[in-house]
Amino acid sequence: MEKFADEAVIEVSSGSGGNGCAAFRREKYVPKGGPSGGDGGRGGDVVFTVRRNLRTLAHLRYKHSFKAENGRDGENWGRYGRNGADVIIPLPPGSLVRDAETGKLIRDFSRNTDDFRFLKGGNGGWGNIHFKSSVNQAPRKALSGKPGQNVKLKVELRIMADIGLVGFPNAGKSSLLDRFTNARPKIAAYPFTTKIPNLGVLTSGDRDIIIADIPGLIEGASGGAGLGVRFLKHISRTQALAFLIDLSDDNYLEAFDILLNELNSFSTELAKKKRLLVGTKTDLEGTTERLGELRAKYPSEEVTGISVFSGDGIEELSRAFLRLTSAQEAEKKDEGELTDGFEGEEE
Repeated sequence: MEKFADEAVIEVSSGSGGNGCAAFRREKYVPKGGPSGGDGGRGGDVVFTVRRNLRTLAHLRYKHSFKAENGRDGENWGRYGRNGADVIIPLPPGSLVRDAETGKLIRDFSRNTDDFRFLKGGNGGWGNIHFKSSVNQAPRKALSGKPGQNVKLKVELRIMADIGLVGFPNAGKSSLLDRFTNARPKIAAYPFTTKIPNLGVLTSGDRDIIIADIPGLIEGASGGAGLGVRFLKHISRTQALAFLIDLSDDNYLEAFDILLNELNSFSTELAKKKRLLVGTKTDLEGTTERLGELRAKYPSEEVTGISVFSGDGIEELSRAFLRLTSAQEAEKKDEGELTDGFEGEEE
């Protein structure tokens, strides 16, 4: 059974600091030795780290609580307690970490994949060696360690890909992903075969293009129908979209309008992404004429036709995907340069 999880609620806790020690030297020829209690160790931190081999949050479903190690107590002879070990929580790229109570975004791991030290452990308490003074040669005072912190978090995963395949159930998305990439999605001749997002890598020239097969949409998906908004959000992290239109379906001329309306209802920004229309199953009788009608209805859209079965149009679509992703990256680079310039002027 395929295991996929795109949401998880976890509780994270940093370690408490160890207690300081109140002790005195006791040696044979030093009957009144001074204070010798060491400090407690520092508690461990809560650290999030991105693991690129992870594609799901399933590992957080089985373990809901993550706690760093407490610092050890100080000991006699001035020995300091050992610091507690950090707890490391691995996440896939594209994860969002929010406060479970307020919903406030704490970290977006699609933009910054560096390790994130979220909660710091408590400081260790001082031993009595710190409290010796000219008026108090034998202090019995030692401090307790500071407690750790505890927070309940909601972790969400949004698939990161260059191209998102969008279409109705059984439009041929999984078959295309299987043909294009090293992914092996489940494929069958009935709707809703795909229940989880699948990722594959298409190598075009010297460039790797990540393609996401999003579960099929139906009319009303933005309002929760079918698989609903649960998977619509995954498309928001793709750079561009490929709308797959089943040319063997009698509603082929209305399909794009319905799909675009669902995306627009979910997010206006999503509907503005660079895109192309892909007519599928061109090996079937009558689909060549239908592809021409699709192009005529949408003259301002890039429309191409393919057959996964015969291989017709596959190479052209590969080049189109490369053009889409290259154009999107060029735009982002230009926007970044402009932003840097404005920030410099303000400073």
